[in-house]
Amino acid sequence: MKLDIVAIAPPDFDVDVTLAYATDANLTGRPVYRNAECWLHREAAAKLAAAIDLARPLGYRLRIFDALRPVEAQWALWNVNPDPEFIADPRRGSPHSRGVAVDLSLLDEQGRELDMGTGFDAFTPLSHHGRTDISAEAQRNRLLLMGLMTSAGWDFYRNEWWHYQLFDARRYPLVADTDLPRPMM
Repeated sequence: MKLDIVAIAPPDFDVDVTLAYATDANLTGRPVYRNAECWLHREAAAKLAAAIDLARPLGYRLRIFDALRPVEAQWALWNVNPDPEFIADPRRGSPHSRGVAVDLSLLDEQGRELDMGTGFDAFTPLSHHGRTDISAEAQRNRLLLMGLMTSAGWDFYRNEWWHYQLFDARRYPLVADTDLPRPMM
């Protein structure tokens, strides 16, 4: 299958790529990705570039925790935590497995991650958008991230402050590890 994907990495994209699933600091307790490759569909990459351009004059950079997630990786996450509130059922397909979703946060000018009230992949109701039982600073930071991402054309997932995806994500094909130019798993 010919994929229309783009590698997300400096210098083409001024982002901090810190793929959680390439480390053991994730819900599986081990690396899911053997190779820390960050990919997005070309249309998602263009919207990411727009978000980067919106964040830059405000003194912020984006930190990417995950982007394209091969179908095999989606199964690995589902097998550890089959909770459809936080992990898409791989039988239906995840926007991540289509290359049209990104998990991310914001960094300040010193490269420190902004307080978002929970960490990435905190599978708790406190991770939902619109929470008022987190600090006012974390609420502002989440709204800042949402403003940047939605202004750049992304849709948000209400249960995860870190997850953004393209509208109509299901129209994009699912991507297996063997489809990638350089395998991740």
